[in-house]
Amino acid sequence: MICRHCTAPLEHTFLDLGSAPPSNAYLSDETLRSPEVWYPLRLLVCTQCWLVQTEDHSGQEALFTDEYAYFSSYSSSWLQHAQRYVREMTTRFALNAQSNVAEVAANDGYLLRYVQAAGIPCYGIEPTASTAQAARKLDIDIVQRFFGVELALELAVSARQVDLAVANNVLAHVPDINDFVAGFTVLLKPTGVATFEFPHLASLVAQSQFDTVYHEHFSYLSLTSVTTIFAANGLSVFDVQKLPSHGGSLRVFAQRTDTGGRDVEPAVAEMLKEERNAGMQTLTYYRGFQVVANRVKNEFQAFLIDAAFQGKRVAAYGAAAKGCTLLNYAGVRPDLLSFVADRNPAKIGKYLPGSRIPIVDETRLRAWQPDYVVLLPWNLKTELLEQLRDVRDWDGQFVVAVPNLELL
Repeated sequence: MICRHCTAPLEHTFLDLGSAPPSNAYLSDETLRSPEVWYPLRLLVCTQCWLVQTEDHSGQEALFTDEYAYFSSYSSSWLQHAQRYVREMTTRFALNAQSNVAEVAANDGYLLRYVQAAGIPCYGIEPTASTAQAARKLDIDIVQRFFGVELALELAVSARQVDLAVANNVLAHVPDINDFVAGFTVLLKPTGVATFEFPHLASLVAQSQFDTVYHEHFSYLSLTSVTTIFAANGLSVFDVQKLPSHGGSLRVFAQRTDTGGRDVEPAVAEMLKEERNAGMQTLTYYRGFQVVANRVKNEFQAFLIDAAFQGKRVAAYGAAAKGCTLLNYAGVRPDLLSFVADRNPAKIGKYLPGSRIPIVDETRLRAWQPDYVVLLPWNLKTELLEQLRDVRDWDGQFVVAVPNLELL
């Protein structure tokens, strides 16, 4: 395999999680009786551009289908994050009724609803029918396509270039990262700005976040790799911010290299130096993470097995993709984890891929009153502890497995 950015040969493994089905390929009662397709789940690191990436086995069309069940608006903290973002960008870039904003991977309109409410013209680009339909119910204009240079050119000739392009948690999801990034160079007005948010590879390594690895995440990004990829595709980074979202993310601000005139903020050089000092441009940094992942997996397995021997009842909350990675790598099945509760109706009544653990609504959790509730989306721990505070009423305990097994 060659690097999806620079085409250098990929010879070094960062992490091998065996094999797993796509993490959002939830099963129905009907498909539960059929075999599942499992793909190898292995990460490689490029020693030329330092992009960490999945070994390719399936394209985006197979992973982001019309039945895609991830809806951003079911997280109240994520809605608050989106609202803050719109408020900050509106002020910083003086957006108004004469501006134009587009979000790539607009999902269910979780962010553009706030742009729209501010009276700023906007539209979304979203390939999955399920989430696009939800956004349209909010009267948000949606272009239902995968984004790249071809679509950007069509939008540009239709006078739909933008002052602000938003790309939250999508840069890691694209197999052709060069085509995707180059599309923003076309989509932006000469003085336009694009912002990208993505989980930071440094956080993944520092906090043992191996469960954020799944097939839908084609790339695992550092500022080092992103600045290289952007420069090769006509964008230059002029600012970067650290965010707490998704266990530690970066928000990168970029402009067209040919026409952008914004000064580069000191934070860019500081972050690049921080990554360099951490060794992110050396193979040593990427060795040994397999041992870390195995430790987390083994601790979680041991906890569930011990709970079963003690006759304890264990359920989970949050049918998240990261939970699928953890459960499948740990070989967990319904005998150790009875069900996963969730509030997203698109998931309730289905089964997690691979583990085939049933997904139920929150009333089932409260009726069954398990001894332990495993919080699979640990990045939402604060929000979920408040949302599920009545678990304490029956002396239930919360459990997280990453970065270390912890009873809360």
